[in-house]
Amino acid sequence: MSIDVNNESGTEVDEQAILDIARYALARMRIHPLSELSVIVVDADAMEQLHVQWMDLPGPTDVMSFPMDELRPPSKDDDEPPQGLLGDIVLCPEVAAKQGAEAPTQHSMDEELQLLTVHGVLHLLGYDHEEPDEKAEMFGLQAAIVDGWRAERGLTGPSPAPTVS
Repeated sequence: MSIDVNNESGTEVDEQAILDIARYALARMRIHPLSELSVIVVDADAMEQLHVQWMDLPGPTDVMSFPMDELRPPSKDDDEPPQGLLGDIVLCPEVAAKQGAEAPTQHSMDEELQLLTVHGVLHLLGYDHEEPDEKAEMFGLQAAIVDGWRAERGLTGPSPAPTVS
């Protein structure tokens, strides 16, 4: 799996954890190991510009996903996963820090960025949360992936509750 993490935000973030959880999520979703993903960490001003340009919504947001080849997980266990360019995930640590602090299970900015990375991966794979059934499926997968990754690393305490909108 080729995953690039580029921090342009000026904020120190745990880039290795972002890389590791993205790799874990893609493996759990059975995405071809030669697929490519880019994760870009930006400041609030850059995120606001993207949010206005692509979503026509004001203010910065937590995560945005820009799919390329519209890859999807294989439908059956024995299907060969397709290979390609997944696309870009853009994260904003300033928004992540605020959301983590305000979450019911308060957590760090880095924990929120890990959750948002998984959220972004799922969006790149075609998952959405506009409808209640879609939201239940996507947030269920998101929690399972984050919990699995944390368990593999022996991390204790509750996993971050979903704070993404």
